[in-house]
Amino acid sequence: MKLPRILVVVAPLLLLASMAIPALCQAPPAQGRRPRIAVMDFDYATVHSYSSAMFGADVDIGKGISDMLVNDLVKDGTYSVIERKALEKIMAEQNLSNSNRADPTSAAKLGKLLGVDVILVGSITQFGNETKKIGLGGSGGTFAGFGLGGIGHSKSNANVVVNARLVNVDTGEILTVAEGKGASSRSSTSLLGGGSHNWSSGNGNVDFGSSDFQSTIIGEATKQAVDQLSVGIVGGSSKVAVRTITVEGIVAAVDGGQVILNVGGSAGVKVGDQLQIVRVTKEIKDPTTGAVLRKLTTQVGVVRATDVDAASSVCTPVSGSGFQTGDLAKSVAQ
Repeated sequence: MKLPRILVVVAPLLLLASMAIPALCQAPPAQGRRPRIAVMDFDYATVHSYSSAMFGADVDIGKGISDMLVNDLVKDGTYSVIERKALEKIMAEQNLSNSNRADPTSAAKLGKLLGVDVILVGSITQFGNETKKIGLGGSGGTFAGFGLGGIGHSKSNANVVVNARLVNVDTGEILTVAEGKGASSRSSTSLLGGGSHNWSSGNGNVDFGSSDFQSTIIGEATKQAVDQLSVGIVGGSSKVAVRTITVEGIVAAVDGGQVILNVGGSAGVKVGDQLQIVRVTKEIKDPTTGAVLRKLTTQVGVVRATDVDAASSVCTPVSGSGFQTGDLAKSVAQ
């Protein structure tokens, strides 16, 4: 006698389950591309004398911190990070030096040529030690480099502070700022103490990404600061708008299987971009004014950019053949 009641209860549950299963199996909505970012080497003019005294040479600690930050951003995956080689090439073409590394205006210009959505400029405001003198003469605290003198010896905790700004490449507007602070958990009589000394990569350079450097007390503080900074930069990604770029150009030459276009980085072309090549077959003109109303075209093929400078692009065919000078090139991409 209770069987009908059981069936009445079970049937709606089965119906709900059958309705839920397709929803669970639906693919998530397609996401747009990640915002592209380029990271300038950090300016370290404020701490130049401290770092030189520490390493005994003029080490570009701004490049080292930039490399560490790039690694963090690549691992996080929120941004698509542009390779250093592409950035250095554009800087060389524009005759920009390391003195421009903290200038938002110069950075925005570079970012536009690179086709990125945002470019990061930063500075190192502290890279040294909090020294506690031990021995005769009492004790005190100061942020400084080496060569303090006095009787006794000094034990130091390393401290590093870095700041960064995300710059809109179209407007030069600073979208967000972030700061990272790091302090070693240990103290030593040397900022490069506490770890192996195999951190040098030769020619006065230091491999900031090596475990040997990061095991020193200054390396420990640097990693903390950069890791904290990267969190702030990732948090600012919501303020970065993904740019839509329309590229239109003309085939300037065809040589040995290469297709050279009259548009390059300044128009938004990047290495790896694919562009459609079409040929105008007929122009439709207004009979009263003679103005061209429409161009009828036929598809020739697709090419991929392999080498890009500010004004031109060298491409290789992906599909099609018979490319000719005067053919039109076009791409619409984010």
